[in-house]
Amino acid sequence: MDEGGFERAARRLNLTQSAVSQRIRQMEEFVGQPVLTRTQPPRPTGPGRALLRHSRRVGLLESELVTELSRQLEPSGAAAAPGAPWQSLALAVNADTLATWFTRAVLPVLVNERLVLDLRVDDQERTLELLRGGEVAGCVSTRETATQGCRAEPLGVMRYYCACAPAFAERWFPQGLTLKAAWSAPAVVFNRDDNVHDHYLQQNLGDSPEGAPRHHVPNSERFVDFVLGNAGYGLIPHLQADSHLASGALVALGPAPLPVPLYWHCWNIPSVLLAEVGKALKTAARRELL
Repeated sequence: MDEGGFERAARRLNLTQSAVSQRIRQMEEFVGQPVLTRTQPPRPTGPGRALLRHSRRVGLLESELVTELSRQLEPSGAAAAPGAPWQSLALAVNADTLATWFTRAVLPVLVNERLVLDLRVDDQERTLELLRGGEVAGCVSTRETATQGCRAEPLGVMRYYCACAPAFAERWFPQGLTLKAAWSAPAVVFNRDDNVHDHYLQQNLGDSPEGAPRHHVPNSERFVDFVLGNAGYGLIPHLQADSHLASGALVALGPAPLPVPLYWHCWNIPSVLLAEVGKALKTAARRELL
């Protein structure tokens, strides 16, 4: 699953492709069901996802054990040896979180630990699916309820302002944010899975004109550039919007920002690394979010 196919997996494992295929077949005979689809790239079946979750959880604990044992062989107070093992942690975050407060939160952990991150960026309502499928060990999500085998903790609230440049507001919203104007004005949305824009308009206007012109800009920084450049109006997180609203480069169209609660979800296992990352995220969220 990590390598996207049998051939690349064989190279990583220093095996032949037929040897990898044979081991998969043996696993399927043992389980009594297919564990992956023979597509390109292959996808895990239900039993395959369960095996992946178990394998990756055990793998994380094993790598932490190796690191702990190597540290016990070092002189007291000595820095980690150059040859000490590195640990990898796969996490899923939404683009707005990554562009604003996430990096500052995790950098101290990365500096202090021999840890590399494998970040998957997806919509904030879809990151939990990556955790549920065993592809990541933790994620930032808008869902409050923890999935099976995981725990969830509140981080805070990201506020999204419906904003645009002053000249854009004069041209397209002379009477303010109205449903009639929203049918004509070009909007900026992150991608086709982004529903923050629709939630805001439905909440404030009673409907969201999905047939209106929309720019799809799947990059948080460029998203703001599109709005600042008079290309459209959009929902911008307060951590990106506050300074532009204060300077007058942007104006808020709606009566109030849209609150989006965020939660930290992770495997419910005794992992020191997961605990450290979670603690760093919660500390930063108390400072950056409401």
